[in-house]
Amino acid sequence: MTGLRTDLYELRMAASYLRHDLTAPATFSLFARRLPDSRGFLVAAGLDEALTFLETFSFDDDELAYLRDNHGFDEPALAALAGLRFTGDVRAVPEGRVVFADEPLLEVTAPLAEAQLVETGLLNVITFQTTIASKAARCRLAAGGAELIDFAFRRTHGLAAGAGVARASAIVGFAATSHVEAARQYGLRPSGTMAHSYVEAFPDERAAFRAFAVDFPDNPIFLVDTYDTPAGVQAAVDVLTELGRSGPAGVRLDSGDLAALARQARTILDAAGLTQVQIVASGGLDEDVIAGLVAAGAPIDGYGIGTRMGVSSDAPSLDSAYKLVTYGDRPVVKLSPGKVTLPGAKQVFRDPAGSGGDVIGLHTEPSPPGREPLLVSVMRGGRRLDTVAAAEAVRVARDRFEADLAWLPESARRLAEPVPPAVTVSSELAGLHERVAAAARSGRTTTQSG
Repeated sequence: MTGLRTDLYELRMAASYLRHDLTAPATFSLFARRLPDSRGFLVAAGLDEALTFLETFSFDDDELAYLRDNHGFDEPALAALAGLRFTGDVRAVPEGRVVFADEPLLEVTAPLAEAQLVETGLLNVITFQTTIASKAARCRLAAGGAELIDFAFRRTHGLAAGAGVARASAIVGFAATSHVEAARQYGLRPSGTMAHSYVEAFPDERAAFRAFAVDFPDNPIFLVDTYDTPAGVQAAVDVLTELGRSGPAGVRLDSGDLAALARQARTILDAAGLTQVQIVASGGLDEDVIAGLVAAGAPIDGYGIGTRMGVSSDAPSLDSAYKLVTYGDRPVVKLSPGKVTLPGAKQVFRDPAGSGGDVIGLHTEPSPPGREPLLVSVMRGGRRLDTVAAAEAVRVARDRFEADLAWLPESARRLAEPVPPAVTVSSELAGLHERVAAAARSGRTTTQSG
C-alpha cells in the first residue's frame, strides 16, 4: 500500500518527529465526536480493511524520489521513511458492534511517526464503512423481515467505495448485492435482475421476459415498469404460465406509487395462481420510504436499495477524529472549545443486560461488575492476531450486529428522533482528565499516575 495515500502534513510531522528524536510510543484514539442528528447509534465497520492498510503501509523508491524532488524532504528523512513499516499494536471494537459518540472505535499504539502517518488512511476507511453500515442498519430496521439487496454500486463515490458499501451493508443483514466482485470477495449472494434497456431492446415485454427466463431460469426477476406496470406484470404472468413456472421468480417495481402498484401486482399474480412469485421494489428508497411502504401494508417481499444508502444521503459525513492521547508515559489532551479530548488509552465497558449506558474508562481499569470490555487486541507488532477468511469475517460481524441490535434500547432504534443511551466517563478517567487539563493550562506535564 503506497505510503503517499496520506495527507502531506502527516509526512511533514513524521519527518520532523524523526529529526527531533521524538520516537517514543504514542497512542492515538479514533472516535466519533458526535452522532448525526438522525442517528441513535453507529455500527462499527471497516476494521478488516484498516488492518490490511496497516500491514501493507510502505514507501517505494519512486515515492521517495517524489518527496525529495517536490516537497523538500532531506536524505535522513527519506532514509527513515524508506525502511518504515507499521510495527504497532491496535485495539479495536470488533466489526458489527453498536457504538456511540466519544467511544473509541480503534486505538493505535506505535512509535510516534508510524502512528501519525496512518491517521488519514484509518480515518478514511473506518469513517466511511461505519457511516454506511449505520445507514444500512436503519434500512434494516425499517424493512422488518423483508429482504434487502444492495443496489448502490453505480452511485457510490468511486469504484473502490462500491465494495465497501456491499460489505458494510452485508454486516447489518443485507441479503445480497449487485456488486459481482464484492460478492466473490466476501462470500455474498450476488443479485441481478434486468434494466429498462434490456426490455427496450426486444420487440415487446413478453419477448424480453421470455428470453431472460430461458437464459437465466434460476429465479428470474422481471422489471415490469418500462411502459405500464400492470401490463408488465401481466406479461410476466403470461411468460411464467407459458413456461410452466410458478417460482422461484419475481417482478420488480422501480417507479410510481410503489404501494399501490405492489397491491395491483399482487392481485394479478395471485389471480393467476402465482402466489410464490415475489415483488421487489427499488428506486429512490431509504429507511423513511421503506417505513412508509411497510406502514401502508404494501405487499413487497424485498427492497433493492441504492443511492441513498450507498452515499448515506441524510448523513453523508461523520464527525470522526484520530487524536493523540498518550506520548511516552505522558497522557495528553486537547482543550479546544467543542473538541476536548479524553487522555490516555481507553476501554469501553458495556452492560450486556442493558440496564445501563456504556462507561468509557482507562484501558488499565478492571471491568466494573456486570460489564464487558468492547475493545479487543486485533494487531500486535504490525501483524493482525487473527486471520479469518473474508466471508467468515462478514458472517461473524453480522452475528455481532444481530446480538447488539437485540440489546439496543428502542429509543435508539427508532427512525424518528432517536435518543442514544447515555455514555458516561469513569471516575478514574475523569480524574486523569482533570489533572492533565490543569497541567496543560499551566504549562506543566503530568504522567498517568500523577
